Amino acid sequence: MENSCVFCNINNENILFQNEHAFVIPDKFPQSKGHLLVISKKHVKTYFELSSDEKAAMLVLLDLAKIHTDEYHFPNGYNVSINAGEAAGQIIMHAHIHLIPRYGR
Repeated sequence: MENSCVFCNINNENILFQNEHAFVIPDKFPQSKGHLLVISKKHVKTYFELSSDEKAAMLVLLDLAKIHTDEYHFPNGYNVSINAGEAAGQIIMHAHIHLIPRYGR
């Protein structure tokens, strides 16, 4: 846990789902309605620094987040995104996955 990290200091009331290694919250600046983040509880910079168990736990929550979004927002599709490093567009240097619902067509 890093004191200055936004994701290490998430308010528990914003958490939709969690397990031993990760949690899901709504994105504070959503790209579309229902945009969620799956965030590692371990403070590491990128997804690739996590153990296999930690990655698997994040993917379990990604599936739950998709089911939740299907039930509440009825999107037509999804983008699943992992930005790894500043050059890849990562803004918060803490491992996380974006689940971005897409609408139309």
